[in-house]
Amino acid sequence: MRSVHHRTATVDGHEIFYREAGPADAPAIVLLHGYPTSSFMFRELIPLLADDYHVIAPDHLGFGHSDAPGAEDFTYTFDALAELTAHLLDRLGLDRYALYVQDYGAPIGWRLALRHPERISALVTQNGNGYEDGFVESFWTDVWAYGANPGPDTEPAVRAALGIDAIRWQYVHGVPDPSVVSPDTWEHDAALVAREGNDAVQLALFRDYRNNRPLYPLLHEFLRTSEVPVLAVWGRNDEIFGPAGALAFARDAKDAEVHLIDGGHFLLESHLDVVAGYLRGFLGRVLG
Repeated sequence: MRSVHHRTATVDGHEIFYREAGPADAPAIVLLHGYPTSSFMFRELIPLLADDYHVIAPDHLGFGHSDAPGAEDFTYTFDALAELTAHLLDRLGLDRYALYVQDYGAPIGWRLALRHPERISALVTQNGNGYEDGFVESFWTDVWAYGANPGPDTEPAVRAALGIDAIRWQYVHGVPDPSVVSPDTWEHDAALVAREGNDAVQLALFRDYRNNRPLYPLLHEFLRTSEVPVLAVWGRNDEIFGPAGALAFARDAKDAEVHLIDGGHFLLESHLDVVAGYLRGFLGRVLG
């Protein structure tokens, strides 16, 4: 089994942490994590890919082991996080790569694809939304209200998402046997979110999330015109991004491969082997 290297790079004055494994001359795949986690979510997937692929998994600014400047010192938006990611990949010399996106990684990945469509060899979305169909209303109503009118009337509902109970819910909800999900996951994430000042970072991104929705028509046009291969592997019981969000990719992506799995939002914690099997099969067909 190949070693996983834990590295940092200075990007636009910020230290960005990333995990790297596999041969440098192999086809590249970039793994982009979601909220409230980090590249930690890929810790068991990376070794399963590293024999055949050059794997890069960064921590977004404000997450994991990357720098986390306060919200008063950095304007946290998805545009800004995508810009940092693009500059990191440029620094690493990646000019052609597949993207694996989950949750927040999706709008960051969509921006990368729209910025340099010629660089994207394949798209893999694991509970990473790209369609209005995917939003589960019961979860997103409070986020939309906060984004439209941030203040004391709307903030408490979204601030609750920063607590350990809400983070645990993201990991175990919809998992047929929650005992297979390690508590290390939500305790690790909750501790990082609880760092002084990180609440303001996360609230800024909650406010900005609504600005991802206008990208969706551009993403759909990219899928149609580029005919980039797409794999959607999704926890069908996710009540953040519902299964309709996975099925929607088949509307625009040519021959999209869609798999709905009896799991929740963080499939790699409960169905690692299943996801890895679909992923390796897909990458083997489209990247060789």
